[in-house]
Amino acid sequence: MTRRLWATVSVLSLNAIAVNPSAQESLPWRDPSPHSVQFINVEDNIKLEVLDWGGSGRPVVLLTGLGNTAHIFDDFAPKLTSEFHVYGITRRGYGASSIPASGYSADKLGDDVLAVLNSLKLERPVLVGHSIAGEELSSVGTRHPGRVAGLIYLDAAYPYAYYDHSRGDRDIDLQELERKLERLKTPLDKSTRLQIVQELLQDNLPGFERDLQEETKRLQALPEEKGLAPEPSATDLASYSAFHTWFIRAYGIPVPEAELRQEYKLKPSGEVDKTPSNSANKAIVEGIQKYMDIRVPILSIYAIPHDYRAFYNDPAVRAAAEAADAASNEAQAKAFETGESSARIVRLTHANHYVFLSNESDVLREMRIFLARLQ
Repeated sequence: MTRRLWATVSVLSLNAIAVNPSAQESLPWRDPSPHSVQFINVEDNIKLEVLDWGGSGRPVVLLTGLGNTAHIFDDFAPKLTSEFHVYGITRRGYGASSIPASGYSADKLGDDVLAVLNSLKLERPVLVGHSIAGEELSSVGTRHPGRVAGLIYLDAAYPYAYYDHSRGDRDIDLQELERKLERLKTPLDKSTRLQIVQELLQDNLPGFERDLQEETKRLQALPEEKGLAPEPSATDLASYSAFHTWFIRAYGIPVPEAELRQEYKLKPSGEVDKTPSNSANKAIVEGIQKYMDIRVPILSIYAIPHDYRAFYNDPAVRAAAEAADAASNEAQAKAFETGESSARIVRLTHANHYVFLSNESDVLREMRIFLARLQ
């Protein structure tokens, strides 16, 4: 499964949820996670929700995957507070943070993170990012390596976080190709037009042809059958307890209740509206950039292959899908390991994309080892 599809799965897995909290609660619900909440202005009229779980020691700042808020870490973060001071940031476009119409390029989102670090006066924190947050880690680590002590990628070091020229990437290369073709439609002087044409012929078009050849191989290797987990039944949705049991059964990961409440709004009928409530996902995907020189100590944890039990019913079909996934992700892991000499790569077999939920003890162990070695 490609990193774009896993970003989509991050959203689709949660979009399978439909709950009716008002039918089961007589008292206002309170988030049980032991954090305080504050809002930090990152620019005029734009504020981000920042969770603070407390703790002492080096600051650790948690950044979320596509579609999530900082509450996705509600159960994970407290496991670190005995050794570190733990924060979480809900990026613009989600949850209680501001939802502006623009500002979703990778570097702009990285600037938001830096603004929060500066406001909190955090000295050399460690950034921990899940999934698409890898681009924010790489943005900060590339442009401001002295600002952080280390970066931890939780199934997050895919091409949007580390671009390997020898492999390329269909989505990134396509966006660059489209931008240059659009420029050719505008009035340009002769030298500029000639430069763009030469770049297209020498780099962009051959690179994109390579991407399409790899895409062809990938699609041919993928099986046809895809058995997505079923929608929860009325019984599964009768209470949060019942739904939690269903979610573990269907996806193998216990998403904190506060995250569900942040991500989905109630309809007038009291049911959750599963329609996406904002356009930030699309804007973020369109704002990915190339990062190739991340001069900061790195820990990168990959799921190789990902756990496909919720997506393929037939064991043979699932094995074929996992083999294709493992080949693609292992190539990316090796490219990252080779290109970034400071990177420590950890591979977790058959982990969920939400590795910090499916393999919490493994992730905590590797994080503590990495953090203990930082200067």
